[in-house]
Amino acid sequence: MNKKEISFGLGATNFLGDLGGANQIGTDYSLKDLDFNSTHIGGAVSFRYRFHPYYATSTYLNMGMLRGSDALTADPVRNMRNLSFRTFFVNLSQRFEIIVLANEKIGRRYNIPGLRGFTDHNEQLYLIAGIGAMYYNPKALYQGGWVTLRDMHTEGQGLPGGPANYSRITATVPLGIGARMGINRMWRIGIEATYVKTFSDYIDDVHGVYYDPAIIAASYGPQAAYLSNPSSNPSAFNPGSVRGHKQKDAYLYVNIMVTRNITYKAASGRGPMKFGKRRYRAKF
Repeated sequence: MNKKEISFGLGATNFLGDLGGANQIGTDYSLKDLDFNSTHIGGAVSFRYRFHPYYATSTYLNMGMLRGSDALTADPVRNMRNLSFRTFFVNLSQRFEIIVLANEKIGRRYNIPGLRGFTDHNEQLYLIAGIGAMYYNPKALYQGGWVTLRDMHTEGQGLPGGPANYSRITATVPLGIGARMGINRMWRIGIEATYVKTFSDYIDDVHGVYYDPAIIAASYGPQAAYLSNPSSNPSAFNPGSVRGHKQKDAYLYVNIMVTRNITYKAASGRGPMKFGKRRYRAKF
């Protein structure tokens, strides 16, 4: 009955990486490091194909904003580091769904000819796993404007002894859980909570160690040198000291999803769905 569907979602995102987070040393993978002050808006659109009563696949486009700021944590070292970022992201993924619980019934309430009573149930609980690709572009606020951090080479990317510059595209693995219920035979509403593991540690532009700010300034200007180490006490973070932990970044999103059944054109109306004309053969 819901073999093909399109969905639209709106919700919230939260970043799990080196910047911001709870009042502790940051962890790029743990939900314990969630910082609700850094929550931002996100949304999604998807096409879902259900090829089995318990399995479905969906092409899912998720987009929104991610952000983090050391100023929002009370951990003394992270707070003094004073790094911050935000990025718009687009994540296209192919997801596989396992329906673990379902209550789907459409038909007459009573099997009595001529009695026009119908009962509709359409509820599901499902698990999500998949693979995707994500675009991101971290920026930081500098003198009232947003500056692209990749162009600032904040960890000496491309300079002698520094790492190579990073890509703005990374692979992702979404893992989540969702629930949906039918409003009527054409529409459903639900909620999805998804943890997305990326294969980049540069979503927030923080990965390795501090580079010599004098060399960064000579190569890319004073704003690049400042953004590489905007600490209130810059001397506490000398070249070669740890700037970020080398764990891959992640993020979390929760979306309210509205779903439209596009399987049958005749799926609306007050009567039962029509799947074709019945043919009767008279017997004599």
